[in-house]
Amino acid sequence: MLGADKGKAARQGGKGLRIGIVQARFNQSVTDALARACKGELLALGVEQADIEHVLVPGALEIPIALQALADRGRCDALVALGCVIRGETYHFELVANESAAGVSRVSLDYRLPVANVILTTETMEQAIARQTDKGVDAARVVLEMANLLDHLK
Repeated sequence: MLGADKGKAARQGGKGLRIGIVQARFNQSVTDALARACKGELLALGVEQADIEHVLVPGALEIPIALQALADRGRCDALVALGCVIRGETYHFELVANESAAGVSRVSLDYRLPVANVILTTETMEQAIARQTDKGVDAARVVLEMANLLDHLK
């Protein structure tokens, strides 16, 4: 969808959808803000509170297996991955960023289920804080748009 149609589809898209959210606890002040923004936008777009399942995992590397577990249950129309990885002085940043992203994509493709990947990968905590609200809102909009698109394409 293009232009104004994109926002219109998302605004109309939440009713009746069941959304699973997997949130990493690592850098929890940021991931809590992501989750608040995402859930707030989902509710504003018509998703019922009872239709949002929110689980916590230790860190970004654990997000994909929790997404997979939710997908296995077959109760979610779409999923959201919320995390925050901040670059340090070692290769660990690349490992966590790349492997968590690959795992999230794999779940989406293996289950043919929309997954909004909002695992922030930033250089600093300040960059993460600057993005936490907007990216949480974006996650909700993306996941609803994709859930509706896939439903339309069936």
